[in-house]
Amino acid sequence: MINLHDIRYVRLGTADLAQAKLYATQMLGLQVAREANGAIYFRSDSRDHTLCYYEGDPRETTTAFEVTSWNELDHAAQLLEDNGFAVRHGSRQDAEVRHVNELIQFRDPSGNHIELVLRPHASGSRYFATRDAGITGFSHIGLRTTDAKRDEAFWTTLANARVSDRIGEAPLLRIDEVHHKIALFPSSHAGVQHINHQVESIDDVMRAWYFLKERGIRILFGPGRHPTSGAMFLYFEGPDGMTYEYSTGVSHIAPEDEATHQPRQFPLVTSSFCAWGSKPDIPEFKS
Repeated sequence: MINLHDIRYVRLGTADLAQAKLYATQMLGLQVAREANGAIYFRSDSRDHTLCYYEGDPRETTTAFEVTSWNELDHAAQLLEDNGFAVRHGSRQDAEVRHVNELIQFRDPSGNHIELVLRPHASGSRYFATRDAGITGFSHIGLRTTDAKRDEAFWTTLANARVSDRIGEAPLLRIDEVHHKIALFPSSHAGVQHINHQVESIDDVMRAWYFLKERGIRILFGPGRHPTSGAMFLYFEGPDGMTYEYSTGVSHIAPEDEATHQPRQFPLVTSSFCAWGSKPDIPEFKS
């Protein structure tokens, strides 16, 4: 089994790097870590970076997960190859661009581009936001899936993800105590569906709602509260149609509760996504 330690970063292609930088700093509130080789790296916590925009096709999205040892990385590569997945070992240049010591690349059954990285770099300086958004860190991603049952089996059989809850066919998957780090949403195509940053409190969610509305950013969902994880949320539109989310108050499933936790099945209706009555303008959240 592939032991995913944590989600690490997302890489997004964009046709307008300058506008992506403005959005990430002025709207999201991320810190620029560096600009190099046609890419801009952004920090949201103590990691070297958690988001990278680069000059490229916006349809090309990459999600990286950390593994903890050379043996784990080698085991993951062999396990994937044994199960028919094409694995590419990243070059030294690939590793340097990503600020990791080693990596492998593959595509999940839906075609999502995934990287497993070893010894990703941490930052020796404190994260300093470009605006007071209240961000405490990059937390999870939504991935599109063309077959939710198949992809759930991939993440829970070949990797160590566990189902916390389901909404319709969409599983919410955890790899540690946090309710979910990966959410799989049925779609006609692959790609990152949304990117989540945690914020300190509901006050930060509400401040963001006013702040973004005043600046003409399209609000896609919320403010609201997820019945599944208990998190209070706000979804809004980013560059190239990417969806970003702020949330706070996500529930945890403690190790001592793992054996007895039973995933709940929620129907694919609006109230399964928001207990407060907010209506989503997000295709994958509609029945």
